Amino acid sequence: MNILAMLGAVGIGLALGIFGSGGSIMTVPVLRYLLGHGEKASIQESLAIVGIVAAAAAIPAARARLVSWTRVIQFGLPAMLGTSIGAWIGGFVPGAVQLVVFALVMLGAARAMWVREQVPAATGAPPAGRAVRTVVEGLAVGALTGFVGVGGGFLIVPALVVLGGLAMRLAVGTSLVIIALKSAVGYVSYAVTLRGSGVEIDPQAIALVSAFGVGGSFAGRFISGRLPVAVLRRGFAIFLVLVAVLVLAREGPSLVPEAWRRTARGDGTPVAAAWCSMPPDSSGRGGAGLAGCAGEPR
Repeated sequence: MNILAMLGAVGIGLALGIFGSGGSIMTVPVLRYLLGHGEKASIQESLAIVGIVAAAAAIPAARARLVSWTRVIQFGLPAMLGTSIGAWIGGFVPGAVQLVVFALVMLGAARAMWVREQVPAATGAPPAGRAVRTVVEGLAVGALTGFVGVGGGFLIVPALVVLGGLAMRLAVGTSLVIIALKSAVGYVSYAVTLRGSGVEIDPQAIALVSAFGVGGSFAGRFISGRLPVAVLRRGFAIFLVLVAVLVLAREGPSLVPEAWRRTARGDGTPVAAAWCSMPPDSSGRGGAGLAGCAGEPR
């Protein structure tokens, strides 16, 4: 593992420890662009790493009684089912499509980091009539995060507070358990779906990034009370936007049909051929004078 990848892994843990939700979203870019792994391998490995880091962070939360096991069942089980569905769909979709969707999710996470809207006070019980909505949102969050390989804490925590009636600290601890469980389900679903496809997983990278991530998360929690978290959160939001733009710039062009790219380059499509066949203008040059056109004047 190179130095940049090590720093990226530590950054994942630091962000998770300082901000709580949203930090682990950097896992896919670290695997894809710093370690050079394939799209689908990066997404599957990310689920393993996010699950391990979340499980490590959930242990002290559970010991401190900051986990609502009732909400784990009510929200977590639908989320696990949704993750399985999202991972299964992801196995049949081009990796570039998944990464473009991932970039859009990053933009959503950046907005959540920047705005950090106040949620209503906890009631201790789910608001009346919202049980179905809780299940539906669990399915949706699970499907989306399973499809792109993220934890989704920035979506889960507000849902647990607003729909589950949990206090913020209890919602964060509960979300860690849910993330660990659904990430495990997503990893297994990808392994089954991609069996025989040639996608190779790097267990050593998973172990190393997870170790640095866990260490970074404990360090992040230690220093979070000593730093201006609100300023850091907005800085991290800007960083997420920049990374999302990078992902879109790297992966987006591969989704443009080759015929469109050739049209833009003017190298042989009907549009380019029509332009090249135009007669010269008053200056003696026309479409045929363009580089790449047959019969270019010498």
